[in-house]
This record gives sequence, structure tokens and C-alpha cells, in this order.
Amino acid sequence: MRKRTLKRCLTAFWWITLVFLYLPLAVVVLFSFNASNSAASMTGLSLRWYHQLLGNEQIMAAFGNTLILAICSSVIALVIGCLIGYGMYRHRHRKLGWLIVLIYLPIVLPDIVFGISEMAFFVQFHRLTGLLQPGLGTMVIAHVTFQIPFVALIVYSRFVGLDPTLFEAAKDLYATPVKRVVHFMLPTIKPALISAFFLSFTLSVDDFVISFFTAGPESATLPIYIWGAIKKGVSPEINAIATLMIGAVAIAAAISLLFSRKNQHSRKRQS
Repeated sequence: MRKRTLKRCLTAFWWITLVFLYLPLAVVVLFSFNASNSAASMTGLSLRWYHQLLGNEQIMAAFGNTLILAICSSVIALVIGCLIGYGMYRHRHRKLGWLIVLIYLPIVLPDIVFGISEMAFFVQFHRLTGLLQPGLGTMVIAHVTFQIPFVALIVYSRFVGLDPTLFEAAKDLYATPVKRVVHFMLPTIKPALISAFFLSFTLSVDDFVISFFTAGPESATLPIYIWGAIKKGVSPEINAIATLMIGAVAIAAAISLLFSRKNQHSRKRQS
């Protein structure tokens, strides 16, 4: 009897938590279809704000900047993070406590501190060399710096889950280093790489603080545009932007989760 009561209480708590987390998002999605320009009451359903959204040049420019920033930074972070993750695996028997601290530091560091430090660095670097003027370039570099730790840890965890004898077997079969990478390592860690890419993509699309401190006047992203537009009040057009971002991030997160589960299933089969 006590177990049933406890189970019911936990189930109720679970559903209450879900409602608390996702009800505000549902309200944003609902009001994005509001027929009138009101954030307080629904007067009907309409797609007028989505049509208006597609005709707004500033929003389309911000959307383009967001995609360019997310894709470029994710690809660069994937390459560098993959190399770091493999290096951590190869030298895992050494004392690498200091390296682990450096990897985790960008993850636990507050975004505002990270953003201010990046801004100060780019300003000083531009003053001394004339390079790295605030814009998409500086934003890509800033995003790569906080995406790399996530990629490195995901790739490292995948390598740790592999049987070490597989590497020895590849050597015994006289596979060259290039062939071991192309025909063994990359196919083996493919789910981890895809998962890491979509996680990096999601983090980049969601980011506001670091982007705000490293952006230039012509490189506003959707989060920055929303922050500027919301000063005039929350309109259904802003809700429409938020709805599209929620959908994009949800799709990327679902794909990342799918490949993460596929990665776990492959580990179980190997073990």
C-alpha cells in the first residue's frame, strides 16, 4: 500500500514538473497564432505573424547569421574537440588532472564572465593588430571555445567505451594510421560525432550572452534581435520567432538524443 502511494506521488510530481517546465513554452506557441496584436488575450487563430515574419528583412538577416554562426562554429568545434577527446584517451594513463580542469572550466564558468573576457580579448587584439573586428568572425571563435569541451568529453567517453584490443587488432592487420582513422575510428565514433555536432549546434543557437558581448553591428543573431525587440513589448511576431527557435532546437536535441541512444546500444553489443 505504501509503495503504491509513493509511486502515485512520484508520478504526480513528475507530471507537475513537466507542466511547470513546458506550459510557458506552450503559451508562447499558442500566442504566436493569435489573430490580434495582443499578448494578453486570444481573439482567434491566424498565420499572419508568420507571414509578416518572413517579410521582415532584419529578422531574415538575423536568422541567416544564426545559421552561419551555428554551423561554422559546430564544424570547427567538432574537428578540434574530436582531436582533443582522442588525445585525452590516448594519454588517459598519465596524470591529466590539470587538463580535465581546463576542459571543464568553460562549461562551469558563468556565461557573462566568459562573454566579457572574450570581448576584452578581442578589443585588445584588434587594437594591437587591427584584426578580429567584432562581427561574425569573433562570434564564431567565441562559440567554438565553449563548444569544444562538450565535443571533447562526448568523444572521449565514446573512446573509453571501446575495447582497447580493437586498436591493437587494427595494427596487427597492418592498417596504416590513415586507414585506421578512416575505416575504424571514424565509423566507430560516428554516433558520438553526430551527437556532439547537434549538441554544439543547439548551444550556439540558444546562446545570447556570449553572442551579445562579441557581436558586431551587422552580426545580430535571433536571440540578440529578440532581446532588442522585446524592449518594445512582447508581440505575436516575437512569439512566432520563439516558436520557430523552439522547434529547431527541439529537432536538433531529438536527433542528438537519437544518436546518443544508438551509441549506447552499440556499446552494449560490443560488451
